[in-house]
Amino acid sequence: MRGRRALGRRFGWLWAAYAVSAYGTGFGFGAFPLIAVLVLHAGPAQVAVLAAAGRAVGALIAVPLGPWMEFRRKRPVMIAMDLVRFAALMTVPVAFALGGLSFTQLLVVSVVTAAADIAFKAASGAYLKALVPQRDLLVANSRFESTTWTATTVGPPLGGAAIGLLGPVTTVVADAVSYLLSALGIRAIGGTEPHPAPKAAARLRAGDLLAGWRHILAHPTLRPLFLNTLAVNGLIMAAEPLMAVLLLGDLGFAPWQYGLVFASPCVGGLIGSRLARPLTARFGQHRVLFTAGVLRACWPVGLAFVGPGVAGIVLIVTVQLGLVTCCGLFNPVLATYRLEHTDPAKVTRTLAAWSISSSAAIATLTAGWGLLASATSPRTAIAAAGILLLATPLLLPRRAAMPGKAGEQAASLT
Repeated sequence: MRGRRALGRRFGWLWAAYAVSAYGTGFGFGAFPLIAVLVLHAGPAQVAVLAAAGRAVGALIAVPLGPWMEFRRKRPVMIAMDLVRFAALMTVPVAFALGGLSFTQLLVVSVVTAAADIAFKAASGAYLKALVPQRDLLVANSRFESTTWTATTVGPPLGGAAIGLLGPVTTVVADAVSYLLSALGIRAIGGTEPHPAPKAAARLRAGDLLAGWRHILAHPTLRPLFLNTLAVNGLIMAAEPLMAVLLLGDLGFAPWQYGLVFASPCVGGLIGSRLARPLTARFGQHRVLFTAGVLRACWPVGLAFVGPGVAGIVLIVTVQLGLVTCCGLFNPVLATYRLEHTDPAKVTRTLAAWSISSSAAIATLTAGWGLLASATSPRTAIAAAGILLLATPLLLPRRAAMPGKAGEQAASLT
């Protein structure tokens, strides 16, 4: 049996920083919808607006950040974004303690953290590509993916219990502190990071802002993967706040049950991420992406049939287990493929463009599904999202890019 591949001390610190923030995020899973429903007594439309507006405005703010970050060292950017998220989230427990927490404040914090999330992901992806040899990118991305799903397995049940024992903003405090610890971990990576090639970065042109999208849309395989990912992520996330309203409101689930039914299936993400490397080695990137992409679209429609009690819990766990296993396999292979097929000079802008588009799609669909739920019911809107997801495999690429063409094409775009 082959031992675990060592990726070095500096990657170890990066992974540790990622892990602590991932566990904080898992612990704070669904914190804002929970606070909106349980503290501010928000309805489905308000919960959907909270989820949508933060992503939409955050994505808009993040548009100029991609080219701005391209010509700066990535580690200081990552530390700064962690500190911004820490400061923004900490305003929520302070306002709650003073009796001044409002829906508007939750919206503002959502906007700030969404923009910082996009900037951090873009910078960290570029930093990872420079830190790890290309042959080890799938290993590194699989470790990040397995960490994400492990944290999501453990965090939400503990977060739900903490909310029940200590109050509704407890998990927000933990999430904020995790970003502070992540910043310290990234700082501990050490080493020297070379300055990017000099350019008048302060004078951003329209072409700089659009370079990431141009690269994605010109690539024969990235383009369909991009469109598929926007549709799938948007439809899945549009149903998330509606599930909170359905389970916590209509069906009377306790917060710990809500956390449990979405956390326990995340062991499937750990399984999927562990399978990514051997399956890709055996079947190739394209076949793994296509198969996992098709399978992940088949599960969410089952959430429309959830009912109260044990039967409802079993149904959600079953559906989520299938969905998360497929996502855990798909995501690290996609992340690796995207890095391998993007010129180093455009990695940050490409990842920023991808994240901005994803946030905008999620925001748009979440807002639309909030209106649909208000006009019909949360269950009807969840069913509509599940049915549309069944059509998303049509967007997946049917054939892999010809060997060598992607690199040549990326070079021609520089």
